[in-house]
Amino acid sequence: MTAMDEPERRTVLKALVATLAGLSTGALEAPAAAASTASESWTAQTLEAFADTLIPGERRFPGDVVVAGAVTGPGAVQAGVVGLLQSPLLPVAPLLPAIAALLDARAVAYAAVRLIWLSPARPPFVGLSFSDRTALVAGLFDPDDLDRPVWQVMSLLVGLAFDTAAPQDTAEALAQGHPGLTWLRFPEPGPDGLWRFPDFSYGRPLAALHPDTTASGSPA
Repeated sequence: MTAMDEPERRTVLKALVATLAGLSTGALEAPAAAASTASESWTAQTLEAFADTLIPGERRFPGDVVVAGAVTGPGAVQAGVVGLLQSPLLPVAPLLPAIAALLDARAVAYAAVRLIWLSPARPPFVGLSFSDRTALVAGLFDPDDLDRPVWQVMSLLVGLAFDTAAPQDTAEALAQGHPGLTWLRFPEPGPDGLWRFPDFSYGRPLAALHPDTTASGSPA
């Protein structure tokens, strides 16, 4: 399988968009996923390698082949993105094996053209070097790729898990040392648990405050 058929693509996209919407709004209170220390299934390994290609991190343990260790510091895998996606509360969870199988099929095709030997002991995408993973993933976003929307939404979910600790409460995630928020130096809330930003981003106000603005900052 190097591409999904149209009905399957629509099903996957609907589940991915529903998952993205739920995580973005906090409507799905899925439990926070702790950073995993090992990958059990081929599906998890493939998805972790995909996430690590988008937001790379350091190896979790000596001999880690799923996380390529292209950089120092935490990445999407350490932020628990795959554990989050696998939550039974999220619509995309049952479809992850199909998404991983599609990515592995792409890896086999990529390797065959370039005469790259892939070990049968691990998923094909995991068997690629980081540079080859990066080249393959970049091609997934080609405007002519039929499955491009699938990978676009997957990449958004990866970023959402690392950048926002979705769907955890932000203050709780910071208190627990969420790898993504900590690495990004996300500011701590005030004593009352709220965030306030007294300094203008550009060093000055860009417009006068509308006289009907409410105390919460919302337009009347």
